[in-house]
Amino acid sequence: MATNVEITRNSGESSLSTLRRFSRKVQSAGVIPRMRSIRFSGRVQSHYKVKQKALKRIGRQAAMAELVKLGKAPVKPERGAKK
Repeated sequence: MATNVEITRNSGESSLSTLRRFSRKVQSAGVIPRMRSIRFSGRVQSHYKVKQKALKRIGRQAAMAELVKLGKAPVKPERGAKK
């Protein structure tokens, strides 16, 4: 979906004021934030990749839980837990 911003130069208007009017129109249309969000958004990962990442994370958590149970790793406090 393209948003075209069109400005025509009025009679007796300087080029600087025309440029300023165009910049304000672009800013009010929200073109720049939308373009930046498109530019920096990541690609959606495939179902297989998501599954592999989840399995890897579960394996790491299980290994760490085993180490904590054996007393070889310190107990990590819960995030946001009050002391």
